[in-house]
Amino acid sequence: MAAPPEGTPCWADAMFSDLEGAKSFYGDVLGWTFGESSSEYGNYTQAYADGKAVAAVVPPMPGQEGQSQWCLYFASPDAAATAQRIRDNGGEVLMEPMQVGDFGTMCLAREPSGAVFGVWQGGRHEGFEAKGTPGAYFWAEVFTREPEKADPFLSAVFPYRMKDIVDDAVDFRLFDIGDTTVLGRMRMTDDFPPEVPSYVNVYFGVDDCDAAVARATERGAVLRFGPITTAFGRFAALTDPQGANFSVIDGAAAEGEMPEVKDV
Repeated sequence: MAAPPEGTPCWADAMFSDLEGAKSFYGDVLGWTFGESSSEYGNYTQAYADGKAVAAVVPPMPGQEGQSQWCLYFASPDAAATAQRIRDNGGEVLMEPMQVGDFGTMCLAREPSGAVFGVWQGGRHEGFEAKGTPGAYFWAEVFTREPEKADPFLSAVFPYRMKDIVDDAVDFRLFDIGDTTVLGRMRMTDDFPPEVPSYVNVYFGVDDCDAAVARATERGAVLRFGPITTAFGRFAALTDPQGANFSVIDGAAAEGEMPEVKDV
């Protein structure tokens, strides 16, 4: 499998204080199965959909306990060079590039408006083994109150071409690599409680959005938005029982015309 192009979302993981609770929840909601926890790497535990690696869960390291949150990683051919561009463009490197055995090199950072993300320079582990299918990563959006900070940062750190959705009701930008759209950016409105910081919202595919929402809420998740049917699919936004935000989407249930876009 060829390494994904620079700037492509390539992996997602989250820390959970109750690791077994997280495995039970996502196993039920997304149909995930889990590999053996790797004690050598802090009990990092990969999740699988139909036998393909799609994400990972891990307990927090001592002193890092806090609200759980999904972290999206972007592919880089040189994590150290990406980390330098992050600094040069007003971002903050939270974890310097660190080699993880022969799996690859990781780095954690915060963009200037506050959203935390990861950088992954693949080695033996190149990233998602499946995308766009039930249980697998589907899409992601940076939710921010300050797009005037986030947008120039993202397009300086990664080789993105930007375009806007033409809609007076929302401020939504798309980021392309070549002819492929890989990321969205949504301006957070007053609908978001003021205590909610900027974050990256990760969408996972499901084969029935409403059924997935029902399973999630029965297990203690909070429904934040939807389900709603759009030209991209039927989706809903949720917060899991440990506080991590995520969305589910049934891409096969798409209805309506794609929105008009304009280059920036």
